[in-house]
Amino acid sequence: MKNTTAIFQRYRLGPLIGLILIGVFLSILSDRFLTTSNLLNVARQVSINALLGVGMTFVILTGGIDLSVGSILALSGALAAGSLAFGVNPVLAVLVACLVGLVAGTINGTIIAVGRVAPFIATLATMTLFRGGTLIYTEGRPVRAVAEGFNSLGGGYIGPIPTPVIIMALVVLAAWFVLSQMTLGRRIFAIGGNEEAAILSGIKTNRYKILVYSVSGLLAGLAGAILTSRLLSAQPTAGTGYELDAIAAVVIGGTSLNGGVGGVLGTLVGALIIGVIDNGLNLLNVSSFYQQAVKGLIILIAVLIDRRNAGG
Repeated sequence: MKNTTAIFQRYRLGPLIGLILIGVFLSILSDRFLTTSNLLNVARQVSINALLGVGMTFVILTGGIDLSVGSILALSGALAAGSLAFGVNPVLAVLVACLVGLVAGTINGTIIAVGRVAPFIATLATMTLFRGGTLIYTEGRPVRAVAEGFNSLGGGYIGPIPTPVIIMALVVLAAWFVLSQMTLGRRIFAIGGNEEAAILSGIKTNRYKILVYSVSGLLAGLAGAILTSRLLSAQPTAGTGYELDAIAAVVIGGTSLNGGVGGVLGTLVGALIIGVIDNGLNLLNVSSFYQQAVKGLIILIAVLIDRRNAGG
């Protein structure tokens, strides 16, 4: 029994086992749950949260948090849609969204690392700042984003697989490689595990903090482009509350809010758990009010497990 528990803790199998159990439970309650079209729909829906969650994982591994990703997503999508209106090539429009996200994330990282502002306060302020910028730019109205080639980013397929799912898989694999196989990843874990020790060992912590927030912003920008492409327009209120879903995916996936422990594969599982629950409750015609309550309960349980593990 102790060996089994050790294996579960070492390989962090708890979230994956939970996902499987939830899937089995929902497949019993709904005949439509295990259909190919429904599972692909779940994967497409999950891709946005997973992209935000990957960036959030980098941030939380250093002991930080980023509350501004939803606002960065909206601002990036709005500027990408706006650039299309000026006849910009769709590929360049996607790059515009990514660049806007990268700059916004770098601003966050600089305020936190150089300005010595607590991540919660800094990103809470920029969350409002970026959302305000989006409303000013769009004048509170949706911005149309219809252009040949651009709409395939969020609504197209590569073979039978939705394009956003392919992008999500590539991003997760790249992030996993960085965190598990590169010196950069080891230093990010070191900063979250013990920042003072990391400084004493010669790690330029400010540089890495700015980097992880830049990665988070970049992925939020990419997510903004995908969402704008899928909706055929940029909504000024897009991404509202997405930061909480991203944090929830990270925590449910086993990454510690204290930093230094976790990984993006767990975050992907966490995002799938949230997506599967949302989908299952929709198939069962459960009220959205109850869906929020269920999601909150799951997050609470994950945080309590995290605190228990941290205390142990």
